[in-house]
Amino acid sequence: MTNDKIQYILQLADNSLIHGHRLSEWCGHGPILEVDMALTNIALDNIGAARSFYQYAAELEGQCKTEDSYPYERDILEFRNVLLLELPNGEFSDTLMKCFFFDAFQFHFYTALQKSTDERIASIATKSLKEVTYHLRFSSEWVIRLGDGTAESKQKMQAAIADFWTYTGELFDASAAEKAMMSEGVAVDPASLRPLWEKTIADTFEEATLSYPIQKDGAWFQKGGKTGIHTEYIGFILAEMQYMQKSYPGLEW
Repeated sequence: MTNDKIQYILQLADNSLIHGHRLSEWCGHGPILEVDMALTNIALDNIGAARSFYQYAAELEGQCKTEDSYPYERDILEFRNVLLLELPNGEFSDTLMKCFFFDAFQFHFYTALQKSTDERIASIATKSLKEVTYHLRFSSEWVIRLGDGTAESKQKMQAAIADFWTYTGELFDASAAEKAMMSEGVAVDPASLRPLWEKTIADTFEEATLSYPIQKDGAWFQKGGKTGIHTEYIGFILAEMQYMQKSYPGLEW
């Protein structure tokens, strides 16, 4: 059980880390100063949540592991983040839509995870929920603003929906570690969150005058991240993130 729990915790941490890293790339490049600062702070919130999960995983695993061991010393195939989060930022509209899809999921996910039988996980979820509530408000307000804005902004938001929609299904596809921890009451069944997520998405799209994709039961979706099968993009992320530790093993600062 302990190994399944560690893998589950790492899955949660990896999601937050990779999402935070992608958002950090906007620092100094935001369309306006307010948005630049907001995206940077959201990136820091996600990296902070990742640290909390990595610290707990290190305590459970022992063997001289630290919170730095997981982001800096693991190979690509050992990361368990969903594919959606490692995709390139693209334009501002693309980043906002990715954020909105993930923020909506995280909001309902952390709400449910507060009831985890693992008190440490539940406490991290409670703290993270306060931050994610703001993240969702920020991304949804921008989706509405751009979706119901100019013809060009609407077109770009609609295109972003089409580009990322097939990646959202993985959020609700339980990994082996999730299934094992669900039986212990530690993890949340992600499939149970889908109706809540879809309502959040549909309500926001309606206000934004954006078209909601037609849903079909059993529709194909992109997946693989939860089992370590990633897109080529994560290689570039890790090359940048792990450069110092790979060049100077054991470096501390």
